[in-house]
Amino acid sequence: MTSARETWVALSALQHLLFCERQAALIHVEQLWREDVRTATGRLLHERVDLPGHDARPGRRVERAVRLGCERLRLVGRADLVEYHPEASSPTGWRPYPVEVKRAKRKSHEADCVQLCAQALCLEEMHGVPVPEGALFHGAQHRRQVIVLDARLRARTEEAVARMHELLARGSVPVVARAPKCESCSLEPLCLPHVTAGQRRASEHLRRMVDLEEVS
Repeated sequence: MTSARETWVALSALQHLLFCERQAALIHVEQLWREDVRTATGRLLHERVDLPGHDARPGRRVERAVRLGCERLRLVGRADLVEYHPEASSPTGWRPYPVEVKRAKRKSHEADCVQLCAQALCLEEMHGVPVPEGALFHGAQHRRQVIVLDARLRARTEEAVARMHELLARGSVPVVARAPKCESCSLEPLCLPHVTAGQRRASEHLRRMVDLEEVS
């Protein structure tokens, strides 16, 4: 098994982790994947955006499919879009502004924001300049959502990175109880949360029975 010191966390893993730790482990530890209509639609949207290249727009430069990395957190991946805005105080004359493309509308949880923040942490290390905000582009609404990358979100992001490193180091898949969000997960037929959670409850019951017999 690869040691924790050698592992690098994929930026995409953070979005999976914040949605469900079991999903994250199935994908990034067990290397399982299953596509459904939702994931296929998202993949096609990203394929249109993720063609490497660049273009110039008024007041900014835009790079697509930008490779990212952060030595400090051992993060690796790529950003859908990075806009470079003129910045006189920057050594390069530009300040990066990450834009993450999402198929669906805004989510109630922070998974997308954490993924965007992780991209910003990579860009800060790569360019040596602060990245105070970025944006989520929701394809369903064709609208941007500006995200302020404040101290609370940065701490949440680093916690998620640390937890993902822990899962990779353990090399095991957590057991979770079935929840309403399982209905929207493409891995549900492979995950079988109702079966695995039931097995855990049964094993815990047997262990408690054994402990009681030993005490008596």
